[in-house]
Amino acid sequence: IMEDSGRGASYTVPCDDYVHVVEFSPFDSGSAALLAYGGNQYVVVGTCRFQEEDMEVEGVEFTTLRVFHHALRVDCLAWSPESRLDKLPQLIRFCTAAADRKVRLLTSDLQNQHEVKVMEGHTSYINHLVFEPTEGKQIASVSDDHTSLGSLMVAEKKGTIRFYDLVTQQAILSLDCGQSPLMSADWCLTNTIKVGAVTGSDWVIWDITRSSYPQEKRPAHVERAGNFRWSRVNENLFSTTGCPGKISSQLLVHHLGHPQPVMIGSATVGAGLSWHRSLPLCVIGGDRKLSFWMTEM
Repeated sequence: IMEDSGRGASYTVPCDDYVHVVEFSPFDSGSAALLAYGGNQYVVVGTCRFQEEDMEVEGVEFTTLRVFHHALRVDCLAWSPESRLDKLPQLIRFCTAAADRKVRLLTSDLQNQHEVKVMEGHTSYINHLVFEPTEGKQIASVSDDHTSLGSLMVAEKKGTIRFYDLVTQQAILSLDCGQSPLMSADWCLTNTIKVGAVTGSDWVIWDITRSSYPQEKRPAHVERAGNFRWSRVNENLFSTTGCPGKISSQLLVHHLGHPQPVMIGSATVGAGLSWHRSLPLCVIGGDRKLSFWMTEM
């Protein structure tokens, strides 16, 4: 059936290499949206403007700010709330995780100061990272030995999600999927008691104040699900992707009030998934391109 195949992307941006991960910064960092995408030994950081927010843009306009060298393939990436372009010195800060199970904190002033800090200690493969979003923690007390960054959520493939205090590096809370593999998880920034994930072919959602087990669970994709991401503008909206098939990946946008997905998109083999900070817009990476879908609210 044609309808089921899903609609193509609203916009695309060409890239030099295969894109494994892509993340919009969820934090306010200046006028244009910050976007990072990564692949084999590199991370590109840039800004994105869309015609929905700027009349002078035709479709999408991507401007590269810096290309970071990365020791090995980037498997996931999280933006720090401290990243900013609207004040000097400018600051780009994000975390990555890779197959060596190490978390790297990359910082740059986009001039001549670039730093990589490596954190070890995870026994399982890491497939998602996210910085604590709370406003109060955004004021970083930077000293030589540490930066106060609040807490970090780490999702492990075996089905556990742990929250760590970044200063003491101690686990403060853990959630259990009840099944594995856990492919992807996300912390809802518009309502921080909500955490969502995909495991097997289902999506699951926790209320962290209630239980360490999921509150809601539903089948999402016919085959295995790949990614789960909350919308940045609506706490009831989230998207999931199926694991890439031979030709295409399915993107589903779900609303907690609706039994059926509210949008079905189709991408040629995709990787990574992220929502724009203020527009109902999703991005997926892929073979030498970024694909963007504008969804209805």
